[in-house]
Amino acid sequence: MADQNVPPRRPRDDRGWDGRQHHNADGYGDPNASAPYGYDSPNPYQGGYPAQADPREQYGEGYAHAGQPAPGPRGPQWVGPEGLGRPVPARPGTGLPTLDDDESRPKVGRRKAMVALGGTAAVVAGGAALAMTPQLRGIFGDEVAGDATGSTVTDGTAARPSGQQPSTVRTYTEQNESYMGSRAGEALKKNAPTGGRTLSGPAAAAAATEVTVKTVLAKDPILHLARRATFGPTPEVIADIKKQGIDAWIRTQMEPDKIAPSKAELKLAELPTQKLSVQQLRTQRDQLNEQGAQPEREMVDATIARQIWSKRQLFEVMVDFWNDFLHVAADFDGGEVYRNSFDQDVVRKHALGSYPEMLIAANKHPALLIYLNQKDSRKDAINENLARENLELYSVGVDGGYKEPDVRQAAMLQTGRGIDKDGKYVFKPEQHYVGKVKILGFSHPNNSSDPKKADAAIDAYITYIALHPSTAKYVAQSLATRFVSDTPPKSLVDRLAKIYTTNNGLIKPVLMAMFCSTEFWAAVGQKVRRPMEYLAATYRTLGVSPEASPKHNNGDSKRTPYARGLRQIQDKLRELGQYPMGQPTPDGYPDVYVAWTSAGTMVNGWNEAGEILAGYRTAFTYTAPEKLVAKPPATAGAYVDALSQRLVGQKLSTREKNLILGVAGVAATAKVDATFNGAITAVARAILASPQHHLR
Repeated sequence: MADQNVPPRRPRDDRGWDGRQHHNADGYGDPNASAPYGYDSPNPYQGGYPAQADPREQYGEGYAHAGQPAPGPRGPQWVGPEGLGRPVPARPGTGLPTLDDDESRPKVGRRKAMVALGGTAAVVAGGAALAMTPQLRGIFGDEVAGDATGSTVTDGTAARPSGQQPSTVRTYTEQNESYMGSRAGEALKKNAPTGGRTLSGPAAAAAATEVTVKTVLAKDPILHLARRATFGPTPEVIADIKKQGIDAWIRTQMEPDKIAPSKAELKLAELPTQKLSVQQLRTQRDQLNEQGAQPEREMVDATIARQIWSKRQLFEVMVDFWNDFLHVAADFDGGEVYRNSFDQDVVRKHALGSYPEMLIAANKHPALLIYLNQKDSRKDAINENLARENLELYSVGVDGGYKEPDVRQAAMLQTGRGIDKDGKYVFKPEQHYVGKVKILGFSHPNNSSDPKKADAAIDAYITYIALHPSTAKYVAQSLATRFVSDTPPKSLVDRLAKIYTTNNGLIKPVLMAMFCSTEFWAAVGQKVRRPMEYLAATYRTLGVSPEASPKHNNGDSKRTPYARGLRQIQDKLRELGQYPMGQPTPDGYPDVYVAWTSAGTMVNGWNEAGEILAGYRTAFTYTAPEKLVAKPPATAGAYVDALSQRLVGQKLSTREKNLILGVAGVAATAKVDATFNGAITAVARAILASPQHHLR
């Protein structure tokens, strides 16, 4: 059937991090440095999704490439409930062993202390104690009680026969809701705020809100705003919010074009392919191949840089949100030419604008037309991929009320859209189906093969589904899940959906309504950072600078230290299982805690924090850990308090502080110097493993 004709997957490099604790500038290496990016790839599958997990396990047999074996196991990854019962394969030199790496100091249960901190962090949202995963309990014994496993979610029948309800025979489960149906999700729901109201402004809503949920985070509205509207608080962000006030800071963030680019953003000129147009990427492909350039990976590098260093933080958070909601993977055949243009001309252009305009632009962009095979769909050989995902993922949602005939009629209507020989969007009237269509309440005679009229008919349909009540609810639910809680109150979702509809799909009014809601301000500690967010927040709070360290020895005439450093971060994120635009399938990454529980990834993140603290990534400049606190107190307990205040914006509990002191092997009253008697890196890393850093 046409709806099973999907882009085949292509292998992705499975090279793991080598696990060396003390890296040189090449500590990560570049697994694809010598691989050409262009059209003559030796890839036997000729494009599609990179091999990450076998889609047959997640999405049914319809998404498996014929004759392709299931990919082999990868390193520790953050996985959803369907993977929690499986052993996490260990790799030599990675993960747990480096927790006890300091042989010069007595071992005082450092690993157990770190897990006691981080295990709480990654499985506690607002104090609802979700137990550690079976992997964690298997590694550290049975001292930690509980069970965070959930029921396995499947996607209906393999054939997905036409005529059945898409909500029961679906290509994708609704990402967040499917995970929240687990026992861990039910535990989270019990601790979520249940209702609220909208006030005249964000500051007024913050002042009127009493935080009643259980949480380890300080109930400070400025810290809460900084955690949710950025990729991690920094002293500079906190100072800006205090200086401008909550309302003015949010208004400023809503106008990103008026915010000057940061030094790191100006340095993005060092990523040469990011300045090239689609046509230039096509005509210069041989030269770029010789240079080992990879435009789609440089785009991911640039996105990481903006997440860490841009002053337009709310904008970057929204870019990430849309890259999950209207998802086109970076790694697909064609991505090397078209994905950066999709990022600039679709997602970034409309991230704080109009979603109907974004969806229209996406449906005319070569990246999406290639990614979901629309360029191959014609009236005598209809491909349903884009038509289905427009409904199932990009607008009304799988439970939005459409049926299989709606998908098929939408696929017929959308025929004719393709790409010309120059790689530009073109409408091909000879391939367009002409005839009346009716889709989810939308009807159109579609009686002309005139390119302008036929194209306008498709645009009218896209606008219709983008403004459908089910889309309003779906967008509102997704935004509330990103910014408020894994289980956002229905009262908030309903109000945001109404604002979306009233404003014809404009995003800024919906965001402002959310910031003016008491539900937003009541949800302190109700979100857990995903791997990418954890790493970005770590770089931000440690004050890493984009300039190269004096110790850096480039050793690469093709790329600058900055470019190499960004690629190192990307390689680490790939190992952790989440990087910008990295989900291979069109559903994007899930945005709820229970989808991201993994002992291996948690520990790997802690180890990476240790690498950053020690300054081993010499492509950047780091603040020495003994200089994070300007005037370190003379006693260990007071020093931990001061360092916690600097890194996570608040003091830790007595229990948590004692665990960290145990990592250093000293008492609270012990005298220490600025280096914490040589243990400052271990102490700072333990603080970054605490719930206060894992929660956002």
